[in-house]
Amino acid sequence: MLWATEQSDKDNSQTAAGDDTVAQASANPTGNWLKTIFVRFGVLPFVLLAIIVTFAIWEPSFISGNNLFNVSRASTYLIMITLAQMICLLCAGLDLSVGGSITLVSILSASTMVSLSGLTGYDVALGILMGIGVGTAVGALNGFCIAVFKISPFIVTLGTMTITHGITLIITRGGNPIFGLPKPFVKIFGTGQLFGIPSSVIVTVLLIAVVYFVLSWTKFGRYIYALGGNREAAIVMGIPVGLYTFFAYTFAGSITGLGGVMLTARVASGEATLGLEMPLLSIAAAVLGGISLFGGEGKLYSAVLGAITIILLQNGMDIANISSFVQMVAMGSILILVVAADRYRRLLR
Repeated sequence: MLWATEQSDKDNSQTAAGDDTVAQASANPTGNWLKTIFVRFGVLPFVLLAIIVTFAIWEPSFISGNNLFNVSRASTYLIMITLAQMICLLCAGLDLSVGGSITLVSILSASTMVSLSGLTGYDVALGILMGIGVGTAVGALNGFCIAVFKISPFIVTLGTMTITHGITLIITRGGNPIFGLPKPFVKIFGTGQLFGIPSSVIVTVLLIAVVYFVLSWTKFGRYIYALGGNREAAIVMGIPVGLYTFFAYTFAGSITGLGGVMLTARVASGEATLGLEMPLLSIAAAVLGGISLFGGEGKLYSAVLGAITIILLQNGMDIANISSFVQMVAMGSILILVVAADRYRRLLR
């Protein structure tokens, strides 16, 4: 009888606690709704909404069709590099070398085109192949060192970033740009349009489709998620961890090489400082889009939207005449914010 009384009291207390929880949820539906969005999508929706509302009020031209067209074209280059960064992050790594790799790609692809200027058509094709090949080689070097020597991705890619940029400065004798690129290259890949759509947008959409197919429909894509999700379990399952880590960084390097070639076409010259800000921006865009720094988690569309959000922020600050120094502070602050938010979201989940 005493046990029954105690059990009844326990059930009543649990019922009361449940009623209190329901009452709290009913009393604050907005808070729970926002929390659900944050847990599922991260901080991205809130940052994107804040950017659009703030700059639309500050400067109405921010949401004009012409400005949004310019944003779509400008965001393509960061999207490409963010896709490369995403692949590295998914397998629990990162790539700080993308900036140095882009500078080397730009200089070597431009040098190839200029030196072969007499071979119409071949100069552009070989220059593009050179750029993608250089990016692939840098990615392969990163993957090899990480997979074989078991060195931290942070240390390896930091080293290759310094090496590639140093080689670029040696080739250019201190950073002198290379001019005289073939006009077809600049016209087609830099300023060209097809049915009113910029060529950079077309190339980026095709690249997104390729990366989506690789990550969603191939064994290679599943293994990338497995490497980042639980490396020990991947080893137990018989996945050749080292080999697929090498493949992942090589693939990311190829994407970086393509991005470097497209950026070179955009500025119509080989530049020794081109893309040096990309490591910070690509990591911020990927993490803002919900790609976990701990690996194995994140969706491609979110990373793309994260890159667009970063470009929207830069564009809004430019329109608002905010100085470049303040923009640097803002970008660094956003990186810290999104990393902290990602950590908190993981705790909530």
